Amino acid sequence: MDLIAQLEAEQIAALGKNIPDFKAGDTIRVGYKVTEGTRTRVQNYEGVCISRKNGEGIAGSFTVRKISFGEGVERVFPLYSTNIESIEVVRRGRVRRAKLYYLRSRRGKSARIAEVSNYKPKSGAEA
Repeated sequence: MDLIAQLEAEQIAALGKNIPDFKAGDTIRVGYKVTEGTRTRVQNYEGVCISRKNGEGIAGSFTVRKISFGEGVERVFPLYSTNIESIEVVRRGRVRRAKLYYLRSRRGKSARIAEVSNYKPKSGAEA
C-alpha cells in the first residue's frame, strides 16, 4: 500500500464512520445536521443517489436527487462529512449506469428505477 493510501486509511479509521454499501440508483436517507442559531437538529434528506465520485476514499462524495413540491432538487454530500449523522439505504435500484444524470430530464413513470430483489452485500461490507 502506498503512503497516500495508507494516510487516507488512517484518516478514515480515525473518523469511525459506518458508511453502508450503496451505489447510483439506490434510494437513500441521509440524516444531515442543520444548525439554526444555537440549536442543532438532524434533518433527513431522502432521494435517489444519482452519482458517486472518488469512490470510497476520504474525498468521496455522492449526489442525491429528490422531487420537492414538483421541482427536482439535488444535493451533493461529502461521504465523510462531520455534518452527516447517518446514511440509510431505503431501497436498492437496478441500473446499468454509474451516473444517472438522464433522470434530470425525466418526469413521472419514466423516471422510475426497478428494485433489486436479489441483493447480496459485498464481502466484508454491512447491508
